[in-house]
Formats: sequence, structure tokens, C-alpha cells
Amino acid sequence: MAPSSEGSAPRREVFHADASAWLAEHAPLVGSSVVTSLPDGAELPRMSFPEWRDWFVAAARLVLRSIPPGAMAIFFQSDVLHRGLWVDKGSMVTEAAKGEAVDLHLHKIVCRKPSGSASFGRASYAHMLAFGRDVKPSPGGGRVDVLPDGGFRPGVKSMGALACRDACQDIVRMTQTRTIVDPFCGFGTVLAVANALGLHSVGVDLSAKMCRKARTLELSAGDLRG
Repeated sequence: MAPSSEGSAPRREVFHADASAWLAEHAPLVGSSVVTSLPDGAELPRMSFPEWRDWFVAAARLVLRSIPPGAMAIFFQSDVLHRGLWVDKGSMVTEAAKGEAVDLHLHKIVCRKPSGSASFGRASYAHMLAFGRDVKPSPGGGRVDVLPDGGFRPGVKSMGALACRDACQDIVRMTQTRTIVDPFCGFGTVLAVANALGLHSVGVDLSAKMCRKARTLELSAGDLRG
């Protein structure tokens, strides 16, 4: 999955496939880091809630297992309500990381709505957790842990463009990888942001419709300005 050549124009590839099968076939993702958001139970209606929880943790472990040494996997996950109780998906990803020998380098909060807004079913914030495999910890100093605006979202459940920009910039700053993989790419926000920053991108989605959108999504300069 490494770039084809130094200095080549940013490339985007999108595969219509099951993410778990695709990752199992392509791991390790040499030269690549991952930025992704695993789907909610509502997006997998054939699964019961316990089945979805088990699937989510297993899928997160597969993503983490796929990154090579020196790479990172960044998850963007917003908590949801199930029968009136909160499901903390950030903690589910952390649970998955325990068995995969990866370190938590960054944990940020991304506001999906302005502070003080009411939320219905889905939290108005999201966790952004960055795990690294053999990545050198960042030196001490100040860092931004809360992003007040995730930015433009092409879909209700999409990652915001500014959050994707932040994730890609962290990967460039902390690793030598220059290809961004999103195995649950949806509309393809991560892919478009990566390309805008000069990085190659690879997306995978089970929906042929989403794959078509992910191949063509383009962002304006304003979408990438915070």
C-alpha cells in the first residue's frame, strides 16, 4: 500500500469490498497508516446489539493488527444511546488495543455540534484516538486536545473535514507513512482530505453507492480551513 514513487501526484483508490476480508488479505499495510470510523449497530441491522459489540471490537483489533511498525491507526468514534444507556465506543477501541501491542499516543475530543447544543441519540462530540505501533512518542509541550469544530461533513455520520485534516497532519508529523487507508470509507472524507494534503489514499466500503461517492468527493479550500 506504499506510494508508487516519491513526489508522485496524490492517488486515490477505492475498493468495493468487505473491510474485514480486505484487511486480512492486504495486511500489513506497508507504508500506510489508517484513519477510520467503525460503523454503529444501526448500520449493521442484521446483528443483535451483543453481536455488534463483539464485531466492533474484533474489527478494531483487525485494523490495529494491520498497521506495520512505525505506523498509526486513528479512530473517530461518537458515542450513541442504546435503550437509554450510553455506548462508549472510545473505550471499545481501547479494549481492542489492549491485545494488539499498540500504544495510545493521542486522545482528542471533536465537537460535532456547538457547545451547549442538545443531542438526540448520538453524542454531540466524538473521540479521536490515535494508536501507534513502534511510533516514537511526541516530545513534551502544548497540544490541542479539543477540536471545537469537526468541519464540513458530506453525510450526517461522516467524519468532519477539519477532524480528518488534524488526523492526517498528526500522521505526517509522527510517522513516515504517506498513504492513508480508510477501510470503512463511506463518503470518502478522509480520502479527499488526504489527497488535498498531498497524501495517497485508499478506501474500502461494502456499499457500491458509497464507493462511487468516495471516488469523486472533492473538497474546497474553505472546507480545509479551520
